[in-house]
Amino acid sequence: MATAQLSAAPRPSAHPMANPGYGKKSAPDQEPRTGRDFVHLPAREASIAGYLDRLDDEADMSIKTLAKHLPYGQCAIGTALNNLSAAGHVRRVRRPVTVDGCPRWVWHTFFSRTARDDAWWGSFLGGEVPVTEPSRAARSGAYGVLARLGRIDARLTLSAAECGALEEQAAEWFARGAGEAQLVQAVIAGLPERVAHPYGFVRARLLGKLPPERVEARAAPYEVVCTGCGEPSEGSGMRGGLCGGCWGGRSGLASEHVHARAGQVRAALRTGRRTGSTENGARA
Repeated sequence: MATAQLSAAPRPSAHPMANPGYGKKSAPDQEPRTGRDFVHLPAREASIAGYLDRLDDEADMSIKTLAKHLPYGQCAIGTALNNLSAAGHVRRVRRPVTVDGCPRWVWHTFFSRTARDDAWWGSFLGGEVPVTEPSRAARSGAYGVLARLGRIDARLTLSAAECGALEEQAAEWFARGAGEAQLVQAVIAGLPERVAHPYGFVRARLLGKLPPERVEARAAPYEVVCTGCGEPSEGSGMRGGLCGGCWGGRSGLASEHVHARAGQVRAALRTGRRTGSTENGARA
């Protein structure tokens, strides 16, 4: 949709320039231009951003002028510029100047093809050296997997900007318990002979094959048995892992068991033989 709108719009060469010192200003240190720089934006914003990106510096950036050269009304363009600002592509500034002894404000609209965060814009507009982009070491594992897809299969080669745009979707796989191998297999399985748009293809695979959210599986409950006698018992009826009987006799045998055992010993002494129960007790 955005492509159709861009092709229908007039070429930027027909766009008027602002008075010297006004208009568009290009932000420094932008990524090289590609055909997929604004695919992360809604169609209208992507269309307008693509047009602004091709304008020369000091082109007229007023909403009224843009409305004359784009298939959108002034209200829609104003809203789109606000959205582009929120997305990190646009910042508007003004500075007081004196022209022929008369004070006035000079407006600039800075445009960055590469989306920037508030810290970068604040540093740049404050006259400081722009903050550097995150180092490769600071990139997430999700970003790394996306960057390696092109080495696994050249049909899925993604640019740095595309990896960044898909980083959140890939990270969601890991948040749901998937491993790198599972993600890669889901993306590369059954590839068509030709992948015309790797970014869109990978994005569709990441969204369409996203695993379900992890549900914490509850282990099957154990049947509690007494540590002493091995008989099953309700957990609430045990103390220290012992049933009531074993807990009550934990410091010695119950009195009836003592008397019974003494009788067995006396009988064995008289007969000179061990009873089966005595032998079993000795083994224990």
